[in-house]
Amino acid sequence: MGTAGRAGRFYDEQVLDRLNPRMREFVARQEMFFLATADSHGECDSTFRAGPPGFLQVLDEGALAYPEYRGNGVMASLGNIRENPHVGLLMIDFSQDRIGLHVNGRARLVTDDAMRQRYPDLPVDPVPGRRPHVWVEVEVEEAYIHCSKHIPRLVRAPLRQSADRADSSAADGEQAWGSDDVKRKGGDYFGAAAQERGLASR
Repeated sequence: MGTAGRAGRFYDEQVLDRLNPRMREFVARQEMFFLATADSHGECDSTFRAGPPGFLQVLDEGALAYPEYRGNGVMASLGNIRENPHVGLLMIDFSQDRIGLHVNGRARLVTDDAMRQRYPDLPVDPVPGRRPHVWVEVEVEEAYIHCSKHIPRLVRAPLRQSADRADSSAADGEQAWGSDDVKRKGGDYFGAAAQERGLASR
């Protein structure tokens, strides 16, 4: 489409094969990122990961890691990584600097014990008894900016209080990291289960 010159300049000026100091600082304060994976046939999946600042760990200039906890059991991302290690991470700062960072690389699954043997300073989850199911370690192949021109500025708002929460310990409005409570996870927000039940009863 006639953009080879612009693309070449972008690769020359912006695309690194490692995380420079400013990128490492950016990653360390992120509370979320978007993850792209594909299976061995190239069929794609994108998902969202979030946690307290520092949940996405900078291991060194060439590697990142993040914990995976108990989920819905589908294992879409982890299953894809087992078949095809190529992953893309997109981190966006919506509130402070309004900028993004892409990290593309090769991922592998590592047990929590093995990760802690290699990196004993990894954070311990603040929720009692909750430990990562596995860690995803990403070898950085490309790291580059996502420009700010179309990133909206979002302002933090307090979490909504809900009188019908099953878990009363969350009444203070704290984030429900890792909760297995159906309501706190969103329940059947889109009505898929109700629809399936309705179809099954016909």
